[in-house]
Amino acid sequence: MRTITHWIGGKPVTGDSTRTSPVWNPATGAQQAEVPLASVADVDAAVSAASAAFETWSQSSLSQRVKVLFAFRELVNARIGDFAEIISDEHGKVLSDARGEVQRGLEVVEFACGIPSLLKGEYSDQVSGGVDLFSFRQPLGVCAGITPFNFPAMVPMWMYPVAIACGNTFVLKPSERDPSASVLAAELWAEAGLPDGVFNVVHGDKTAVDALLDHPDVAAVSFVGSTPIAKYIHERGTANGKRVQALGGAKNHAIVMPDAPIDYASDHLVAAAFGSAGERCMAISAAVAVGSAADAIVEAVSAKALATKVGPGRDADSEMGPVITAAARDRIVGLIGTGEAQGARLAVDGRGLTVPGHEDGFFVGPTVIDDVTTSMDVYTEEIFGPVLSVVRADSVDEAIAIINANPYGNGTAIFTSSGEAARRFQRGVNVGMIGINVPIPVPMAYYSFGGWKDSLFGDKHIHGPEGVSFYTRAKVVTSRWPRVEAASDSSFHFPTAN
Repeated sequence: MRTITHWIGGKPVTGDSTRTSPVWNPATGAQQAEVPLASVADVDAAVSAASAAFETWSQSSLSQRVKVLFAFRELVNARIGDFAEIISDEHGKVLSDARGEVQRGLEVVEFACGIPSLLKGEYSDQVSGGVDLFSFRQPLGVCAGITPFNFPAMVPMWMYPVAIACGNTFVLKPSERDPSASVLAAELWAEAGLPDGVFNVVHGDKTAVDALLDHPDVAAVSFVGSTPIAKYIHERGTANGKRVQALGGAKNHAIVMPDAPIDYASDHLVAAAFGSAGERCMAISAAVAVGSAADAIVEAVSAKALATKVGPGRDADSEMGPVITAAARDRIVGLIGTGEAQGARLAVDGRGLTVPGHEDGFFVGPTVIDDVTTSMDVYTEEIFGPVLSVVRADSVDEAIAIINANPYGNGTAIFTSSGEAARRFQRGVNVGMIGINVPIPVPMAYYSFGGWKDSLFGDKHIHGPEGVSFYTRAKVVTSRWPRVEAASDSSFHFPTAN
């Protein structure tokens, strides 16, 4: 059985833990590798390597950092196909989706290549007699990233390029379910010329997570995952004096107005709900159909759901692959059944889907559930599968109220031809990322990504300007260079500008 190693201090490391976790191929249901689950000692070795590397990397020139970042960008771009195949084999998503994931991660690398401009400080001349004032930002130290299974390349790339560009060192704890993309990234960092110890990868479970949260030499932690774990990460990390950004779960809605072009809206709803088998934190899992749009959108979405080609991610004809594990499949199937038992109507039932030649794969077909109410489990739970619930509303104001009553505030969208309705929506919803006729409003890398309410714990969103702010801290310097022959003008009163 192939073993996927840690990456510590610039080389692959097995570690001293005897605990391992299986890595499955979701399309076949077969185990393809095992990954070690780091011990506290393994985490300490990674943090120690990062701490030692920080002494020199934090003092490196901006031009040196940019040179490494550009080299890393070129290497990743040349290996997109390899990343996509690794992701497809371990996560299950189709190759085109996996390639798109890597490309969106590369956009953050490209953003980080502009770090000389992003770290420019401010300067004020002669704020008082002979006194100048200026500010600049410095790195924090060792930073850690704890990332989910659904984007094994992109989400880590939301974190470590910016952190490293700012002069920090990094310890990544990727999901143990699909860990290989992070190891490939580590190899490419080394090939790009990044000094040993600046980027490290430790695989593991809660033991590794807690070791990072408790380690005195870890200055900051970035996390993306479910809301209960995000809250835990934030509470434990901040209690230990760390800077923490913890992005949690979501229940993303898309309002469909009566004036929306149904064919356009249904195309995008199907892609947003069923792409990557619904395993996206920005997936649309609830369509709020307003008035006369309801019957039309359910009919159109159902037809397109039934036409979706489900199969192994490596198959060029597949539009949607399996979910990550058998346990995930069983949970999704259970929630579909619960929705039906609680009174919802199954317009399209994806349970029991069998893909010829892949009968043991973890497949769930696209599912459309109509007449869902906000009290049903299929609505209140973050399903994280290919399930679209349709909630009916009488007006755009009622639809906005439904969204605002939900505890999550990650992303939301509206399909409409009305500028007035769109503007009322964008100003009225209490959500961090908004799409107007765009179902998955993930911002470009030079903006920051993050939600509101139970979708974010901490005050800084990820990547973009807020990412640079998160991974640095400011110094403000007040300086005076008096003439030696000048008399002292110090006094005991509080200093003021004169």
